[in-house]
Amino acid sequence: MRTAVVYITLAWITTACSISRPSSSEAAKSYTPASKELYNTIAHMDSVLFDAFNNRDLEKQKLLFAADLEFYHDEGGLTNYNQVIENTSRLFSQNNGLRRTLVPGSLQVYPIKDYGAIEIGTHRFCHQENGKDDCGTFKFVHIWQKRADGWKITRVISYDH
Repeated sequence: MRTAVVYITLAWITTACSISRPSSSEAAKSYTPASKELYNTIAHMDSVLFDAFNNRDLEKQKLLFAADLEFYHDEGGLTNYNQVIENTSRLFSQNNGLRRTLVPGSLQVYPIKDYGAIEIGTHRFCHQENGKDDCGTFKFVHIWQKRADGWKITRVISYDH
């Protein structure tokens, strides 16, 4: 009886492990934006935000965050606009060459009716440590609101650290 249970368990595990799941690249390939125009707009805003980040332009970054920003970080918790600006300023002062790149093919954009858009993606941050690149790849969600004064990020979720 015990042997039968072991064989059944092994058969179940083997079956479960062999079930075909789409890889992350296959999942990204199956994504089609609901609006190519919105996708292009948010992709552009993402590049504006992180060009400012990579160039240590805090003033430009401030313009892209809403005053009521909520930034959720799986390890750092919840921070608001002022805390994000203070943290970014401190980060920039370290002058360690920290750079962000968007992982190609990871960007997805979904409309939010009468509000703006959801941006989902994966990005990579690298900086120099002991003469070598130290990099990490993380997932993110940005909620963008279309306002009279332009697109603003109102919520950030940064996770999978």
